[in-house]
Amino acid sequence: MTQIRLIALDLDGTLIDSAPDLSDAINRMLAELGMRQHPQAAVEQWVGNGVVMLIKRALTGQLQPSADPENLSEALDLFGDFYEAHVYERSVIYPGVMEGLQQLKEKGFKLACITNKIKRFTQPLMVKTGMAEYFDFVTCGDSFARMKPDPLPLLKTAEHFGIEPEKALMVGDSINDMRAARSAGFKTAAVSYGYAGKYSIEDLNADYQIQTIVELVDLF
Repeated sequence: MTQIRLIALDLDGTLIDSAPDLSDAINRMLAELGMRQHPQAAVEQWVGNGVVMLIKRALTGQLQPSADPENLSEALDLFGDFYEAHVYERSVIYPGVMEGLQQLKEKGFKLACITNKIKRFTQPLMVKTGMAEYFDFVTCGDSFARMKPDPLPLLKTAEHFGIEPEKALMVGDSINDMRAARSAGFKTAAVSYGYAGKYSIEDLNADYQIQTIVELVDLF
């Protein structure tokens, strides 16, 4: 087995169930705009492609909006203010995450978080959850020119550590995580929970399937 030295983890849907606070901020935004609100289950389907796409989906109710809504700019401002002020109120860290991060750190793995969430929301969330101290490197949706499913953030992360991509593992809940990892030459691990949308864990076709982050400790 390849010696894994770097473990990169997605944030939303992998480390934290952030849908409750995202949903609240979306619906406060929509209420302010006088628009119909959406159930949290719908919002969960829309997470994973960055804040702009999330807002486009919320405004149109479509997974693949054909055009930018006229009120996109105003909606982004409203959502940003609401979400930044309530980024960690109803969100919940998934079981096994903190123990897993602690044990992986103790085992000497390099840990990175690679998320499509922008820095404005990621940093306070990492601090409030207590996760920030475990990560040596955090890449956000606005850190580089492109985000997942593009491999760029993963390649830049491996480069930061001076570790070959084949000695790195990407852990995530979505098809974007898996596609980015395969393109970058990373090994893949899919969690059995999160926001995979229409995809089952089998559809993600990962090298490893795990129920909790703690399982990574015994895998490697």
